[in-house]
Amino acid sequence: MRSEAEGAVPEEKEPVNSAGESTDDSEDDGKGDKKQGSFWKELPVLIVVAVALALVIKAFAVQAFYIPSGSMENTLQVGDRVLVNKIVYHTRDIARGDVIVFNGLDSWDPEVQVDEPGNPVSKALRAVGTAFGVAPNEKDYIKRVIGIPGDHIKCCDAKGRVTVNGVPLDEKSYLFTDPITHEQNKPSNDPFDVTVKPGQLWVMGDHRELSYDSRSHRGDPGGGTIPVDRVIGRAFVIVWPLDRVGNLPIPGTFKQPGLKKAAAVAVPATPYAMGVLFTLPLAYLRRHRLRST
Repeated sequence: MRSEAEGAVPEEKEPVNSAGESTDDSEDDGKGDKKQGSFWKELPVLIVVAVALALVIKAFAVQAFYIPSGSMENTLQVGDRVLVNKIVYHTRDIARGDVIVFNGLDSWDPEVQVDEPGNPVSKALRAVGTAFGVAPNEKDYIKRVIGIPGDHIKCCDAKGRVTVNGVPLDEKSYLFTDPITHEQNKPSNDPFDVTVKPGQLWVMGDHRELSYDSRSHRGDPGGGTIPVDRVIGRAFVIVWPLDRVGNLPIPGTFKQPGLKKAAAVAVPATPYAMGVLFTLPLAYLRRHRLRST
């Protein structure tokens, strides 16, 4: 009598390892391909979301800026990238000694002339680079606040120092020092005597012999000062190059008690108005929902 197994094709056994587990990767390979394909499909979406978040942060919170000139040396060098806090002046007043970025459109001529891109692709790349602080923007300036509204600023006293409300400033910690001769800039080679009007700021670069600042714009309608509402934010840290990473604190000379004679800098109402605009729709929706329940 013939065995039922005689002449039958032997059944292939699934490979197993020493633990008795299957080692057949055919199904896993298919799943891996699907996962990899899904990742590449989702990647463009992730990039768009990341860019959108970066632009929102740049618009409302923190923005990177490229330093195109030596007007703030040695504090800031050409090519440095700094982060600018755009929220801080909605929580506190602009202070003397702050390093600020402001827009000089229609008020100050550009310190650095930037050639206009010749084609749409270059223009787009320039716009992206400016937005992320890797390309210069000729309409934005970075200077140090010396005087706020109400301050009487004069140069110079008997020792050649700038005075604010009669108090001399010791500026040795931040004025430009020549790396070869080790000579430091004078506080100013150009005498001036101004009182800062309401809503204005008197600003100067740390490299006084190179900076085209409030001193050089005294013939303008603002008398050299810049409007408070043109301030973009406070530069608070250097993030590039890596060997220059560090914060930008207010020098101690600006913390002298005798300086505090000026009126406080008014905070623009725009952020609060925006907050109301965002809050009203939410309040309406919440009220509508409560009525429906």
